[in-house]
Amino acid sequence: MTSNKKLLAWVEEWVALCQPASVYWVDGSAEENQRLMDEMVASGMATKLNEEKQPGSYAFNSDPSDVARVENRTYICTENEGDAGPTNNWMAPSEMKAILREKYRGCMKGRTMYVIPFSMGPLGSNIAKIGIEITDSAYVVVNMRIMTRMGKAVLDILGEGDFIPCVHSVGSPLAEGQQDSKWPCAPIEEKYISHFPETAEIWSFGSGYGGNALLGKKCLALRIASYMAKQEGWMAEHMLIMGITNPKGVKKYIAAAFPSACGKTNLAMLIPTIPGWKVETVGDDIAWMKFGADGQLYAINPEAGFFGVAPFTSMATNPNAMISTKANTVFTNVGITPDGDIWWEGIGHDCPEGTITWKNKVYDPASGEPVAHPNARFSAPAMQCPAIDADWENPAGVPISAFLFGGRRPSTVPLVYQSLNWNHGVFMGSVVGSEVTAAAIGLKAGVRRDPFAMLPFCGYHMGDYFQHWINIGKNAPDATKLPKIFNVNWFRKSDSGKWLWPGFGENMRVLEWIFNACDNAVETIETPIGKVPNKKDINLAGIEEVAADMDELLAVEKSKWLDECALIEEHYANFGERIPAELVAEFEALKARLA
Repeated sequence: MTSNKKLLAWVEEWVALCQPASVYWVDGSAEENQRLMDEMVASGMATKLNEEKQPGSYAFNSDPSDVARVENRTYICTENEGDAGPTNNWMAPSEMKAILREKYRGCMKGRTMYVIPFSMGPLGSNIAKIGIEITDSAYVVVNMRIMTRMGKAVLDILGEGDFIPCVHSVGSPLAEGQQDSKWPCAPIEEKYISHFPETAEIWSFGSGYGGNALLGKKCLALRIASYMAKQEGWMAEHMLIMGITNPKGVKKYIAAAFPSACGKTNLAMLIPTIPGWKVETVGDDIAWMKFGADGQLYAINPEAGFFGVAPFTSMATNPNAMISTKANTVFTNVGITPDGDIWWEGIGHDCPEGTITWKNKVYDPASGEPVAHPNARFSAPAMQCPAIDADWENPAGVPISAFLFGGRRPSTVPLVYQSLNWNHGVFMGSVVGSEVTAAAIGLKAGVRRDPFAMLPFCGYHMGDYFQHWINIGKNAPDATKLPKIFNVNWFRKSDSGKWLWPGFGENMRVLEWIFNACDNAVETIETPIGKVPNKKDINLAGIEEVAADMDELLAVEKSKWLDECALIEEHYANFGERIPAELVAEFEALKARLA
């Protein structure tokens, strides 16, 4: 327990409103974790997996209505609607709190209220933040133990200090003697994932799934933290962090932002195909960064685990991720084989007969229904990753040499290019996107912009967020030590639709060029959009056949970029007056160079 008066009073207030049957302070121990798992197996909520194949691992199947983040039920509640910006759903804080207080009234009847002290970031790091989540879901407790540093050690560090309050309920009270469902949750229209950036609070109701319920993840680590970072002069970004060591033993760290389905986790855990190079993982999803006393930008991974998409992860696509999940992992919405192992589409072998699908049915190939939900997940401890970086828990963080942006662009955008300066790099990040084909459901064909890969995760007006990036460059203690900024595009295709770049481990060849460009050790060719490599500096040893496509891979075609400018114009119009003058100047300069 704790003597923190503010914390005790806050818990009491929520006990009075939610009316749980009991209150339990989570200590984070292995014994506690085992007891909760055993209770969930006994209730039918969890399945213990084969101890030989998946030691210490469990599988859960959610309600079909509760399978992913629900962006249309996610709110940013600021006093002034304009401060939430056009990319967020807004409601006034007083109005949202009034709605939710009614929902929370008695919502934990018949359930245990768990109080989870957790640290985002290594314990005691000056970049870390402490949150307290109250929840009525044991599933949330066991996942938070993987995904954060959690339990008694956090309370010891907190002492009488301040914390970020996070409230969560599945929104499914139990009457006396009522049988619980295997995955309690509220109907979709009663789900609310609400953020109050100005008071640093998170209130979530009705969903038990992923980032809707594990409030340390996107809610705190991005939506609330991005606002705090703006106020306090640091950065909270949707970025992987990787360490790259060259054959001479020189190491650099790179942070990279990509929209979903662009291979972010694969890149974070990349296995290089060129001899003598080594890649290590600090984090695969989120980076918090502050300037150190030496003027360099240092990053921590605020998370302690990987919350990865399971389908199409395999020993062929991402062996390090697969090995990370070999024990002590929580799987959600995957298939369970008759011998108690896991299966999903793209795992690399055929589905065994008799496998139980995520909908708790025996798999019937004729049904056309998938075994695993497309957003099925694994929660795995980061320390189990074979490529984990020795400094991944260093409280001081790791020094960042470069930022990478990128999206899925079959044309227009070259394999790699470097910004002309910091503000130009911010411009590059502000226009990142992936091309959407007409077949993508509900989206018209074109480029779906996801600036800095932060579109669903920025806790305030995106125009102000762009300004914050500009200000980071302006106020840097030593501008010469700012990370260099690059854009990569592994997805360029020929006119006939053939992939021009082999991708996966071969992406190391582009990273090698970026690594050297950080030291100005390669020749760059200035184009209207930025600096592209001289093709002779991209190492093609062993993939000589790609040489025939290098001109096309690095091409900057003015006509296509003029078309792109028309799309950027449209994109920038969304942010109105709040687009920074510096970005307008960068855009005008680009158009002038193209003209």
